[in-house]
Amino acid sequence: MQLGMVGLGRMGGNIVRRLLRNGHTAVVFDQDPKAVAALVQEGAVGADSLEDFVAKLELPRTAWVMLPAGDPTEVTVMTIAGLMQPDDVIIDGGNSFYKDDIRRAAALDAKGLHYVDVGTSGGVWGLERGYCMMIGGHKAAVDRLDPIFSTLAPGLGEVPRTPGRDGRDSRAEHGYIHAGPSGAGHFVKMIHNGIEYGLMQAYAEGFDILKHANSTELPEAQRFDLNIGDIAEVWRRGSVVSSWLLDLTATALAGDENLDAFSGHVADSGEGRWTLNAAIEEAIPAHVLSAALYARFRSRQEATYADKLLSAMRKGFGGHQEPK
Repeated sequence: MQLGMVGLGRMGGNIVRRLLRNGHTAVVFDQDPKAVAALVQEGAVGADSLEDFVAKLELPRTAWVMLPAGDPTEVTVMTIAGLMQPDDVIIDGGNSFYKDDIRRAAALDAKGLHYVDVGTSGGVWGLERGYCMMIGGHKAAVDRLDPIFSTLAPGLGEVPRTPGRDGRDSRAEHGYIHAGPSGAGHFVKMIHNGIEYGLMQAYAEGFDILKHANSTELPEAQRFDLNIGDIAEVWRRGSVVSSWLLDLTATALAGDENLDAFSGHVADSGEGRWTLNAAIEEAIPAHVLSAALYARFRSRQEATYADKLLSAMRKGFGGHQEPK
């Protein structure tokens, strides 16, 4: 199946590579000609403008936009929509605000176009591991694109099957779901990222306590010089707190236990704030998630070892670099 991709950054480029390696074809465009040229070398068809990009797509067209949320995505989606024909599909695979998806879907529906929002998790590891996808949009459009989604998804892999799921939609077991109508995909991904903030903060604070277990504020008999890297490693194996985030933490600590390469200035990319807004609108208490977001704000004033660990995790799963 053919897919068009606009935005060839950390995730967009690797999504194309995973598709090419599994028998699909792709047309690609990016503001950086070098990014386009690199994928052309790997078998994609390059475009030098959005007009050229749309012209090279086969009917019915499918264009995936993988750009930062906000104006870059808004302008690109609406520009492509103006070049397309009824029954074409535009996918937003970035981290857009779900209410923007609802608005865009209505605008495109009036033109006879399909809009599909795909919350995409997998970061820089998705090329090899696959991408977990939470999809919103009309069923007919989502079903049409299933060959793309099934290729990008991780598949069953080595994860044990959950008892009691016989007869249910098998796509969830393979790493992707049709979450609901337009906006539902990014809504689920938004909450996913809000939870991610809380999980990361819990690890960071716990390791911060371990790191300072030798504090001179403690009675001498209660001081422990702990090997933080070894603790992260042993928890990966059989512990109830094992996770991919802990795997990334162990990797970071193995190379730099003091995390001297990190300042501890922890950014937030918007989803944590949107999650709390949703909690307020639904009158749902979210103590942990709100505390995790506020901790990131505080890190920009006075960073701790915990904040350095958060930065290390963000770099590990998403390639996020600290602000300079």
